[in-house]
Amino acid sequence: MKAVRIYEYGGPEKLTFEDHVPEPQVQSDSVLIETAAASVNPIDWKIRSGARQKDFPLALPAILGRDVSGVVRAVGANVGNFKPGDRVLAFSNATYAELVLVGSSLVTHLPDGMNLVDAAAIPLIALTGDQLVRRAAGVQRGQRVLVTGALGSVGRAAVHTAKKLGAQVIAGVRRRHTEDAGRLDVHDILAIDDDEAIARLAPVDAVADTVGGDVAAKVFARVKNGGSFGYASVFPERSAATNTTIKVTRVFAQPDPSKVREFADDVRDGAFVLPIGHRLPLREAAAAHVLGERGGAGKILLLVRDARG
Repeated sequence: MKAVRIYEYGGPEKLTFEDHVPEPQVQSDSVLIETAAASVNPIDWKIRSGARQKDFPLALPAILGRDVSGVVRAVGANVGNFKPGDRVLAFSNATYAELVLVGSSLVTHLPDGMNLVDAAAIPLIALTGDQLVRRAAGVQRGQRVLVTGALGSVGRAAVHTAKKLGAQVIAGVRRRHTEDAGRLDVHDILAIDDDEAIARLAPVDAVADTVGGDVAAKVFARVKNGGSFGYASVFPERSAATNTTIKVTRVFAQPDPSKVREFADDVRDGAFVLPIGHRLPLREAAAAHVLGERGGAGKILLLVRDARG
């Protein structure tokens, strides 16, 4: 099959498009997906560079990618809820490939009316954003919650979940993006690159942080005593010591196909908007990583069907 592999850690140039990669073999409880698209996420280039070897060790050569949408080619003997031809979506591994083998318990059917290619943008960001709000930040109905990086893909998912929970959501964005943030239909907007605006922010019950670094440290100071701070990026350890009453929790996305399906339904129905910045053929995975690492590119998809010769 066609796939993109890395043989050693390094820059985007380490991503190698190949024509004759061994195909995965169907197992008893697995689903073999003929890939329509995969998506590119920040974790992909962090793994590729070697920066996240401790958390995500690889057996090289390796295929990257966590999101896949496509059509079922074959199912294992113990799989009864999927059949060849089904349109499906999954949060998995090794998705920069024509064929992806996924445990059947991790796969969900794509709702009718949902674009098969664009669906690949959903799984990882939906699970990260949702679990950031529900599990890490522990947001409850009626609470005031600040979501930083609210216009990013994970941030949008976090805002969506927080609103569904009935929280009063404050969207934290850069000053130049405050007008765009108005389209999120949130309770309030905070310019997270404006120290005076942060200082004026009334204390919040929780923060769902997708930015990290100095921004995380500054907004941490606006959490109420006994509140919670969930983060998906990097949190300065020194900040936690300034208020030990605040619960600080990092999120690592865990599989939840029912939640992936819920987000897919919401995208189809227009209740959740996830902008796609670029759609590139699989063979241009290296270029996709360059775009992603530059920032501001929006969600990037790799069109696997376009890679077939």
